[in-house]
Amino acid sequence: MRVLLTGAAGFVGGQVAAALAEAGHEVVRIDALIPQAHPVDAEPSVGVVWLDVRDAAGLDALLIGVDVVCHQAAMVGNGVDVADFPGYASNNDLGTATLLSAMARAGVDRLVLASSMVVYGDGRYRCPDHGVVAPAPRRVADLDAGAFDHRCPSCEALVEWEPMTESAPLRPRTAYAASKVAQEHYAAAWCTLRSARAVALRYHNVYGPGLPADTPYAGVAAIFRSAVAHGEPPRVYEDGRQTRDFVHVTDVAAANTAAVEAVAGHPDGLTAYNICSGQPRPVGDLAAAIASAAGGPEPVVTGAYRPADVRHVVASPVAARSGLGFEARIAPDIGLKELATAPLRPTTHRCR
Repeated sequence: MRVLLTGAAGFVGGQVAAALAEAGHEVVRIDALIPQAHPVDAEPSVGVVWLDVRDAAGLDALLIGVDVVCHQAAMVGNGVDVADFPGYASNNDLGTATLLSAMARAGVDRLVLASSMVVYGDGRYRCPDHGVVAPAPRRVADLDAGAFDHRCPSCEALVEWEPMTESAPLRPRTAYAASKVAQEHYAAAWCTLRSARAVALRYHNVYGPGLPADTPYAGVAAIFRSAVAHGEPPRVYEDGRQTRDFVHVTDVAAANTAAVEAVAGHPDGLTAYNICSGQPRPVGDLAAAIASAAGGPEPVVTGAYRPADVRHVVASPVAARSGLGFEARIAPDIGLKELATAPLRPTTHRCR
C-alpha cells in the first residue's frame, strides 16, 4: 500500500517509517520539524518532505494515490499552562482537521491516528466498598503530607488502580491531552461523514533508542535518561510509586504497521486501542533501572508534586491483541537497560 506518514522524522515516526517499509509498503514521509522534537537547524532526512499538516495545498499534492494515512505529527508534552493552549490547538487540532479535509478531497478513507493514554486523565480506580469510582481530587494537605494516593469520593478510603480499557471515559487534564481527545473526535466525525475507517492508537509511555534528549516534551523516561547522561541523579516526583506502562518504540512501530494493514477490515467509524507493554512499573523503579544500568547516581525521590499530574494510569492490552493481533515483544526490564546507554536525539531543550 501507499502510506502517507506524517511526523516521519520524529522519534516514533522514524521507527514507523522503517517498519512500514520493511513490511513492503510505499511510504510518503512528511515532517514540519517543530523545535520541541528537533534541533532548530534540523534539515529533513533523505526522503522526508518538509511539510506542515496545516498546509492544505501541500497535502493535496502528496495525497494523490495514497491508500491510508498514518498520522504521527503532533506537538507533544504536558501543556500544563493555559498559555500553551493555542500552540496545541493549532498544531494538533487544526493540523488534524486540515489533514482530514484534504483526505476527503483526495478520496482517502483510511486513517491510523497516534493518540495517547493522556486522553483518560486519571486512571481506573476501585474502592473496597463502592467499586469502580472516579477518584476524588487529591487534597493539597494530603500532598503536602506525602499522602499521594487517591481517595474514594464517597467514603474517603484509599482506592487501588486497575487496568483501564478503551471504553473508559475521556477526561483530559492538560492542553496536550485535550488536543488528543479533539484529534480522536475529529477523526470520528470524519468517519461518520465519509463512511470511513480510523484506528486510534493510544500510546502509553514510549521509550527506546533515539529518544529526544534534554527535553520535557518526550516524557519521564527521556528526563531520567538525560539526567544520567549528564552525570546527574534522576529526580523523581512524589514518592516514586506512581504507576505507568512503558512500551518500546519498536513495539509502537509494529502496532502502527498492524493498524495500517488492519484498518480496511474494521467497521466504519473510529476504533481505539491501548498500545502498551502490559507490564506496568512504578516511576521510581524506572529511574532506578536506568541509573543502575548506566552506572550513574542513584535517583533522588524529592516528594515534590504537581497537582495536575496523574497518580496511576495503566492500560489493558487485551483489545489490541484481539483487534490488531498486536502484542508487545520487548519487556521493560530489557528495554530500559538498553535505554540507559542508548544514543539520544539532540534537541534545543535542557531539562532541569
